[in-house]
Amino acid sequence: MTTDPRLVQAVDALTGWFSAVSVEVSDLSGGVTALLEHNLGGKAKVDKAALVGVDDLAAEFLTRNSFAVGAGTFFATGSVNERSRPVEWWIRKPSGAIGRLKFDLTPGSHRYYDYEKLPFFSTAVSTGKQTLWGPYIDYLGFEEYILTVSAPFWVRAHFMGVVGCDIRLRDLEPLIMPHLRLIHGDAALINASNRVILGNSGRYLVGERVKSETPHQPRLALDVPYLGLSLIYTARPAAS
Repeated sequence: MTTDPRLVQAVDALTGWFSAVSVEVSDLSGGVTALLEHNLGGKAKVDKAALVGVDDLAAEFLTRNSFAVGAGTFFATGSVNERSRPVEWWIRKPSGAIGRLKFDLTPGSHRYYDYEKLPFFSTAVSTGKQTLWGPYIDYLGFEEYILTVSAPFWVRAHFMGVVGCDIRLRDLEPLIMPHLRLIHGDAALINASNRVILGNSGRYLVGERVKSETPHQPRLALDVPYLGLSLIYTARPAAS
């Protein structure tokens, strides 16, 4: 284990920040679950009446968490009736106002958003746990690099969909770059797929895949369950 206090400080700070994000997403999941349990009554599928209040939960999340640019719920298509919206996603607009983000959900269309096949949805479904996807360029949403943190949820033991939030990298950078710059040497935050989220130098580019851990490029895992985050850094040669 490293004894460099700068590395320890950076890892602790990054772990604390992403742990707080994880808690917020868990709370949103719990809020949506409780609301739907109440609104559904004995109904098996989500209808318009069951969605009353879901928008308020997303708006409250965005108001409370300035790091996020989008938040809401993506329902499994089998959990909603034909007249109900399968996506309740809200964004912070450039003006600061919060509004709905509309997606093209028509199969075969040019901008069809087949969200159930995207990792933020499919990985959360397959693992049953929170997941972090990105950085990726969301061409059908914000059209810039973002991270999506999502969590699956169930109502009365039935899988309903995922809740989550989007974080733009340009908003994330001023929040975590100061911690990366504490480290003397090249360092970067890495996702579970060994891709760079942010680095403190030009050595590590956003989205670049890095090799597995080597003696000259060790890594430290962030203790944030299920998100798969780690800090990679350049080891300094031992003093002669």
